[in-house]
Amino acid sequence: MTLKKKPVTGMKDILPEEMEIRDYVIGLIKDTYKTYGFQSMETPCVEHIENLCSKQGGDNEKLIFKIMKRGEKLKIQEAKEENDLADSGLRYDLTVPLARYYAGHANELPSPFKAMQIGSVWRADRPQRGRFRQFTQCDIDILGEAGPLAEIELILATTAMLGKLDFRNFTVCINDREILRAMAAYSGFKEEDYDEVFISLDKMDKIGQEGVAQELKDLGYSADQVDTYLGLFAQVEEDISGVRYLKEKLGECLPKETAERMEHIMSCVEAAKECEFRLKFTPTLVRGQSYYTGTIFEVVMDDFGGSVAGGGGRYDKMIGKFTGQDTPACGFSIGFERIVMLLLEQGYQVPDRRKKKAYLLDKNLPAQALLTVLKRAKEERESGCQVLIANMKKNKKFQKEQLSQEGYEEITDCYPDSVDRL
Repeated sequence: MTLKKKPVTGMKDILPEEMEIRDYVIGLIKDTYKTYGFQSMETPCVEHIENLCSKQGGDNEKLIFKIMKRGEKLKIQEAKEENDLADSGLRYDLTVPLARYYAGHANELPSPFKAMQIGSVWRADRPQRGRFRQFTQCDIDILGEAGPLAEIELILATTAMLGKLDFRNFTVCINDREILRAMAAYSGFKEEDYDEVFISLDKMDKIGQEGVAQELKDLGYSADQVDTYLGLFAQVEEDISGVRYLKEKLGECLPKETAERMEHIMSCVEAAKECEFRLKFTPTLVRGQSYYTGTIFEVVMDDFGGSVAGGGGRYDKMIGKFTGQDTPACGFSIGFERIVMLLLEQGYQVPDRRKKKAYLLDKNLPAQALLTVLKRAKEERESGCQVLIANMKKNKKFQKEQLSQEGYEEITDCYPDSVDRL
């Protein structure tokens, strides 16, 4: 059997140039989030299949890498469906494992618990540019805080981190699931139809308002319902005034406290933000995960074709699935892979990185001379330099060119008669 050099489809090898940026960004994320009081935690990459298939992950549940039962537990002949052969799977996000983690450790954790977790997740998705089957997620979540302070802090912390990466022209889109439901109710849709209506609405950016209208009519909804519904969006401004308009327009369909909560979040974020970005009320924002119960948000990179670089929202019902008692919860996930890709495309250079020096050793270098080089390298590392020691190759010119491309600013040839001058 011939061994394969390429990684499995949908996975990728990460070369040192990209790894340097990834390490820096992860360090920046951790440092920034810690200043907001978030604490690092970790969950296993493998999760119980019951938890992954609990109808909370939306379409992600169709993309699970399932792990077969082992040994005596694997009874192929008795299996009636696919899940009978599996007892676990690779996590498709970090939120479901976090909910299980909190349910099991709530008594040992502070309240509210401000969690930070960074780790790989897996989805059996169709690979495409910027989308892989294995990728890194960076999440912050606040568990146990029912008030709008959770949303405010999540948005402020995430945008502060993006500002430190020199992203300026980006937008935080914000909405609320209760506003979505209120607009649907006002337009005459039945509650059992909401999910279907929202699936069509979520395509607004791709197929436009006319496309959404046609799709809803094709699903059997009346022209009056569709026209009333889409007419609401045409009248809504993209700032706090849009929220106030809906509060008046929707009347009893929209709880007053929901609109006031949104106003409070937006006004506080605008007043306290640490970098420049646009906060946009976006009533067409849906987000696919069915576990969202209230506020939802996304980060859109305006300078890069409107690419989505993260999102999240409130999921107050998820932890109750484990404990029987609902716990307020809200989270924000940074699109780590998308951010790294954008930085690489910009030719981003890690700031304040260590000076890089290299020593190339002649093949005839005596042992005592080598000790001199090692001692010198030790002193330079202690002073903050990154020092490489390598044997000199026959094609020294090419070797030096490679080292220069890798960022080595000073390259020293070490011959028996020159080491004493280091």
